[in-house]
Amino acid sequence: RFGMMSAQMKAFFDATGGLWQKGALAGKAASMFTSTATQGSGQETTILTAVTQLAHHGMIYVPTGYGSGSAMYGLDAPKGGSPWGAGTLAGADGSRQPSAVELEQAVFEGKNLATVVKKLTA
Repeated sequence: RFGMMSAQMKAFFDATGGLWQKGALAGKAASMFTSTATQGSGQETTILTAVTQLAHHGMIYVPTGYGSGSAMYGLDAPKGGSPWGAGTLAGADGSRQPSAVELEQAVFEGKNLATVVKKLTA
């Protein structure tokens, strides 16, 4: 929230101390996505500040970059997402559903992460 992960997500990461002590997540690939009420609500900053959690675990962050293609560049409709990860705009009341472009970016992010995981485990 406000450019930071939600309190619930922070509590989840705070509960991973045992995994951190064992190094259980070191070298594992991870990616992140966001949902905010409006454009400019900190989607990039939220992921940027959350990556610190992954770094403490020794995880490998896999961003989307601009790999999902030209749909990310369009200005014809509001949309979430950034090179840091897929995102959606939920609207102030949370009622907006992800657009086709936002879903396309999310699918790309999942496939990209899976490709990296396969390479790391080969």
